[in-house]
Amino acid sequence: MTWQEYKNKLPKHYSENNLAVIERAFNFASEAHKDENRQTGEPYINHPIAVSLKIAELKLDPDTIAAALLHDVCETNGILFKKIRKDFGPQISFLVDGLTKINKIEYQGIERNAESIRKMFMAMARDIRVIIIKLLDRLHNLETLYALSEEKQKRIATETLEIYAPIADRLGMGNIKLKLEDTAFKYAYPAEYEWIIKKTKEKIPEREEYLAKKVIPTLKKELQKNNINIKKIEHRAKHYYSLWKKLLRYDMNWYTIYDLAAVRIVVESLEDCYAVLGIIHKLWKPLPGRIKDYISLPKQNGYQSLHTTVICTNKKITEFQIRTQKMHEEAEYGIAAHWAWEMAGKPANIKNMPHKKLAWVKQLYDWHKKSPKNTTSEEFLESLKLDFFENRVFTLTPKGDIIDLPEGATPIDFAYGIHSDIGNSISACKVNNRIVSLSHKLVSGDLVEVITQKNKKPNLKMLEYAKTSNAKNCIKSALKKTNRN
Repeated sequence: MTWQEYKNKLPKHYSENNLAVIERAFNFASEAHKDENRQTGEPYINHPIAVSLKIAELKLDPDTIAAALLHDVCETNGILFKKIRKDFGPQISFLVDGLTKINKIEYQGIERNAESIRKMFMAMARDIRVIIIKLLDRLHNLETLYALSEEKQKRIATETLEIYAPIADRLGMGNIKLKLEDTAFKYAYPAEYEWIIKKTKEKIPEREEYLAKKVIPTLKKELQKNNINIKKIEHRAKHYYSLWKKLLRYDMNWYTIYDLAAVRIVVESLEDCYAVLGIIHKLWKPLPGRIKDYISLPKQNGYQSLHTTVICTNKKITEFQIRTQKMHEEAEYGIAAHWAWEMAGKPANIKNMPHKKLAWVKQLYDWHKKSPKNTTSEEFLESLKLDFFENRVFTLTPKGDIIDLPEGATPIDFAYGIHSDIGNSISACKVNNRIVSLSHKLVSGDLVEVITQKNKKPNLKMLEYAKTSNAKNCIKSALKKTNRN
């Protein structure tokens, strides 16, 4: 591909100065990879070009695009890193260095895998763009996974489902997360993937036709009558891996799947969101307990939307999602959308973007530093999946602060999620103003009040009730101290 062909594929909003930086990186990478081919047989340069164009689609800054073009140069060519630093400056070279350190650890069992992930978190804590590039690098590698051995396909796909897709989810990058999951699904669980494809071959088109012909026209007419400014109204099919996970949770019962194909409505304002919800409930009867307000109580990754499930035309149960355009962009692109909004019109030398939605990255980094020194790689990876990537519940302190915990967490985990001193001195707990046991399983939306007692010490029963590694490690540490005394 020539520079001109590449340039024509870039979004049009980049300035001449932006394009000059990207062109230098394009030419540097093209020269470095000129004699190399991928295992698919295509020129190697196609890979960094594909990754960089995915970055450009997210409207990220030219430094990030340049780093994506250069991300494999040091690894595959042994070109001195200081040359990139000299030619492209500290920001781009930092991003390239972070990616190189992650990538050059070849997979040699779980020890190497854990080391690679640790390095990734260290780089993430310093500049979130490292992981954004890594996620899109992984996505393109998955798209060409057919060229690798079956063993490598399985390993890379499983790692994607367990680590990379959950990271994309925590960053609010819903579109990337779903693409990672569906592409990895067919390699990690080929039989299950084929089964889902076969089962939904008729179900999804039939459902989509029903929504397109029966539901959306009725709703659109009613919204227009009420002067609601509709930005977008569409039906979307549930993604295969999400569907598989949901079926597993409900004993493979298809009658529990109300969102096989759902209706998404994008409107102009926050007020319109709630007005649309009222209009839907006026048209069709809502199912009890199926209204979720993620606008007033967003998910920890920033996701905002109203969800409702109603008994629709012909008595078919249907799910609706309602959001503004900005909420929609954030649901699709997460932190990348924030980066594009907040960096717009700002100097190119801004590297780190402090953002409250990235607090979990710092938590993850601190968690890693506090992990016991004798933690094995297996324990590290299992704790990581449990504490940060399992299904989440979002609980509230009496002041309205959100405490993000894994599914199945108890008041013990909540207390230690606030501070170790609170956890160590917990004596009782109120959930929604009612006293509950310390083994009580919390659910999203619970208002949790921890009751502490002076001179109270952790005990073995608390260790039994705790689910998170953070709580368990704090309790073990306190018990050891008590025993020594």
